[in-house]
Amino acid sequence: MNTAKTDLPRAAAPEEVGVYADVAEQFVDYIQREQLEFHSLMVLRHGKVAVEWYNEPYDAHTKHTMYSVSKSFTSTAVGFAVSEGLVQLTDKVVDFFPDYPPKTPNPYFDKLTVRTLLTMTSGKQTDLMADKGKIDWIADFINSPWVFEPGTDFLYVNENIYMLCAILHRVTGMSVIEYLTPRLFEPLGIDVPFWETDRNGVEAGGWGLYITTEDLAKFADCYLHGGKYRGRQVIPEEWVKEATVNQLGDVRQPGEDADSNAGYGYCFWMNGSVPNSYRADGMFSQFAINLPDYDASIITTAAVPSEPQARETIWKFFPAAFINENAAKEPPKPESTLFTRPAVSPHSPLEPKIEGRTIKMRRKILLNLIGFPMSVLPLAVTFMMSDRAGNIDRVSFRFKEHECSFSWSEGDERNTVACGMDGHYRYGTLTLGHIKFKVCANAEWLDDFNLKLSIRPIETIGKRDLNFLFKRRDRVTMTPSSTPSVYKICDTLVVNLGDVIKNPIISKAAQILIRFAPPLAEPKHYGKFID
Repeated sequence: MNTAKTDLPRAAAPEEVGVYADVAEQFVDYIQREQLEFHSLMVLRHGKVAVEWYNEPYDAHTKHTMYSVSKSFTSTAVGFAVSEGLVQLTDKVVDFFPDYPPKTPNPYFDKLTVRTLLTMTSGKQTDLMADKGKIDWIADFINSPWVFEPGTDFLYVNENIYMLCAILHRVTGMSVIEYLTPRLFEPLGIDVPFWETDRNGVEAGGWGLYITTEDLAKFADCYLHGGKYRGRQVIPEEWVKEATVNQLGDVRQPGEDADSNAGYGYCFWMNGSVPNSYRADGMFSQFAINLPDYDASIITTAAVPSEPQARETIWKFFPAAFINENAAKEPPKPESTLFTRPAVSPHSPLEPKIEGRTIKMRRKILLNLIGFPMSVLPLAVTFMMSDRAGNIDRVSFRFKEHECSFSWSEGDERNTVACGMDGHYRYGTLTLGHIKFKVCANAEWLDDFNLKLSIRPIETIGKRDLNFLFKRRDRVTMTPSSTPSVYKICDTLVVNLGDVIKNPIISKAAQILIRFAPPLAEPKHYGKFID
């Protein structure tokens, strides 16, 4: 693949394509002051990159988790299948799965169509707490309860989009990745990406796609220009028109902010804050926002739990940053990063006593019963994984002058990562839940007894901090925390739970339970040296 022909062109300066450089800098300054963790920002206008910013350790090569932005790619695959006559929007879902007859027949199945999956109007509600690694996802969806007649209400259910992938597997005879590669990824110059799957190899559809910021920008730019990219028609034009307008008709969305109830297309959200605009939207504020009236796209990756807050922040500066083309001003000053560099750590006199010894950690029974054993990966990452890994055990450390190595086991997987102690990250890889993650890590002795590790899987939105206390003889206490914090995630869930669970009594009970979740999700873990 010749990527030179497919790379997005860069403007010589933001003002060349009508973007105020100082306003973009103000955006970066603002998120720094407000401690909003954006990982990247790319602003396109007139088909050129006007602003490009990455927050260390993220960079242009980082393949970032997309969460629900993945849905827009699944929708695009459906669009290709429709244009090729493999699928119709009126096709009944159950007709694709004769080997999965419903346990309980219901006339609603006649109204459960490809279109109701795309528009989140299927009427099905799956179990949010189901262990994805132990169930058949197709059977689980078909036999999940009905909460309304298909097409009469809106309920955001990830598994609607998974079912689209399952359908595509059956009608194309290949994976969605394989199907999209010659139709979308190659024309846009996107390397074949990783996409999480169920145990049968069917893509999750509603989540699990990993791509770079520029990959997402290419996708947005193609949609912005009617399915054309660099002059070539890639995505069917008719699909672009239909997917990016409100398809809900009289069906109302339950969201409280303007961008959550302005309409929904085929896995694209309408923006209420800026007329005639739409977005691909992923949890923790992954956005590809298209503003056709300005011929512009705004792309972000982030770890901001409150998406309304993240969007409100974007609207503070855009589209106000867009201007008519003028003579170029001075290039913008280099943007400062949001992350301060890790501290230079002293050494502890305990290091020789810890060196190379194995710490056996006690399992948390409650976390295992609910299917969320604590992992080196943050909960924000493991929640959507089919194999959640977890149960950190057999921990050991080795120390050098400017770094330490941290080794541990989770299930049948063992990893070692190097942690910088000299004010710089160390970069490496780890494998958990049978998925390989690129990571950066550092370590710091807070005092003679407390060693704090920070491990960030840089293709995801989270960071895991582990504090090891070595004060008692042969006893070790491990205190976990994460970014974004479990407390902020739970606050966001409480706000949005009423939109997901229709029964007000169950919704209220769930909100109360979630308030108690953070200390249960990240409790202290206890261990001891066994050699």
